[in-house]
Amino acid sequence: MSPTPPQTSITMTKSVPEILCLLTKALEEMPLDRQPATLYEPIKYALSLGGKRLRPVLLLMAYNLYRDDLEKAMSTALGIEVFHNFTLLHDDVMDHADVRRGKPTVHKVWNDNTAILSGDNMLVMAFRLMTGCQPEHLAAVLELFGQTATEIDEGQQMDMDFETRLDVREEEYIEMIRLKTSVLLACALKLGAIQAGASDDDANQLYRFGERLGLSFQLQDDLLDVYGDFKTFGKKIGGDILCNKKTFLLINALRCASPMQKTELESWITRELFDPEEKVKAVTALYDQVGIRAMTEAKINSYFTEAIESLNAVALPDERKQQLRQFAYSLLGRQS
Repeated sequence: MSPTPPQTSITMTKSVPEILCLLTKALEEMPLDRQPATLYEPIKYALSLGGKRLRPVLLLMAYNLYRDDLEKAMSTALGIEVFHNFTLLHDDVMDHADVRRGKPTVHKVWNDNTAILSGDNMLVMAFRLMTGCQPEHLAAVLELFGQTATEIDEGQQMDMDFETRLDVREEEYIEMIRLKTSVLLACALKLGAIQAGASDDDANQLYRFGERLGLSFQLQDDLLDVYGDFKTFGKKIGGDILCNKKTFLLINALRCASPMQKTELESWITRELFDPEEKVKAVTALYDQVGIRAMTEAKINSYFTEAIESLNAVALPDERKQQLRQFAYSLLGRQS
């Protein structure tokens, strides 16, 4: 990897809204008017649903730590966004999900076969977009992206395997969310660093920053599913409880509960007929008795601290990293 570019040629880093504006324009200009329309219309629909655009924004922010010419990293930023949305198309088919970002999912608007095939095309499209990087970085970009795609599949399979198990351990769950969620954030940051010519050490620190941030973010999502507010969380509270999802909270509740509490918890997990509101209330009460909220918050804080430590270790002036630091804090609703 080439050395870090001289800092003298760099102006101020762009803000997140500025990066989002550039990214949105590039997404709108993607050539998706090919035939047959029945293959490409679902792709346009999926990409139009919005979302935080978290992964391409992180990629461009990492690149912008070192360089100003963001257009040179835009193809890979588009690639990582297309790839992320490809995973969502297939996830929604596997989960039989009807809604994504407040709108009907692709397989509901069209059908399962269309969602699968359009998703497959998005995967190919993502790899083609990755080849739009500068030639000297092509091998490193494709190696990292290919490794990440494999790991995400591994995480998805682990998550599916957990559905039929009551003995999932905390370390297994952490590894699953690392693979399924965190590695793509980490990949985005490292891809930006690689293309900007950052040192290997900086690129690896940014990878670890994304990985730990992703773990913290996912655990907070688990926590908010139980203790969040519907208006701010954006989805119904207690969904993980109702489908017996093996989250950090449930795993540790089963581990730390007294014999009587564990029996009650397992009764709710195995019960086929129940009142949803009653189940959420009863399981949440058990979580409260065991102290699961504080345990989860401590884990979130631990991973977030590790993330910021890795960002601090990146060999750049502190003011250069301020935008990325603030963005990380905002993701978890914190003040920097």
